[in-house]
Amino acid sequence: MAVSLAFANLAFQFNNVKVVEYPLCFGLAPTQLPYLCKERRRLPSSRTIIIPGASSVPTIEDGSQNDTDAIPTPKVIIDQDADPDATVVEITFGDRLGALLDTMNALKNLGLNVVKANVFLDSSGKHNTFSITKASTGRKVDDPELLEAIRLTIINNLLQYHPESSSQLAMGIAFGVEPPKQVDVDIATHVKVKDDSPDRSLLFVEAADRPGLLVDLVKAITDINIAVESGEFDTEGLLAKAKFHVSYKGKAISKPLQLVLANSLRYFLRRPSTEEGSF
Repeated sequence: MAVSLAFANLAFQFNNVKVVEYPLCFGLAPTQLPYLCKERRRLPSSRTIIIPGASSVPTIEDGSQNDTDAIPTPKVIIDQDADPDATVVEITFGDRLGALLDTMNALKNLGLNVVKANVFLDSSGKHNTFSITKASTGRKVDDPELLEAIRLTIINNLLQYHPESSSQLAMGIAFGVEPPKQVDVDIATHVKVKDDSPDRSLLFVEAADRPGLLVDLVKAITDINIAVESGEFDTEGLLAKAKFHVSYKGKAISKPLQLVLANSLRYFLRRPSTEEGSF
């Protein structure tokens, strides 16, 4: 899955979206998913977001599936660069997805408008794309918490209508027909910074995916006074891959600061999570 971001004048504000502790099934009420919400699990995320559920609960969302086929890798792209006026969302899960009308309705519940939808096919499968704007402003989404809410809403609906995808998604640990395999965070974590122009640098991050990762990455970067000007966030199965354009006081990041940034993110991504109840 993939998410592309672009943020304007990024002193990020994290108070535009109401956040709560992840309830059972990541914001989906037990009355909506009684057969999925069997037990409460705590996931290693420091920030949580309300994820609206879908408007109906069919077995699959206007698509078809063949349990005998190899399960494709689910991907979601949220692209801020493709359209100057809208956030473009692309969802791929082989050829198993339908029109995703229920996913579009769930996005509308986040205060978003779906202004355009397209479907195209290639060798990797069917690609469903939506152009999204904030209902309150008519503009693209520039808040990292809302972008993460979009990402998790899409994954929620994918797991709901295609539970066979649970083995390939980090959120599948909470529900689905098969939990995902554990990813070795030391092996999966890669951070690289390089020069892009006199005014900005490029930051590449690859890590094991988890709910809240997008928000936490942005916060970890801005906590050391580095600005995120734009970016791309790809979630491909159990891995998350991010590319951010970053700067320090309007200039590209110096080599010493690049080292500080890379080491900070490696520590942040590799540190073990500790349950509050363990104290």
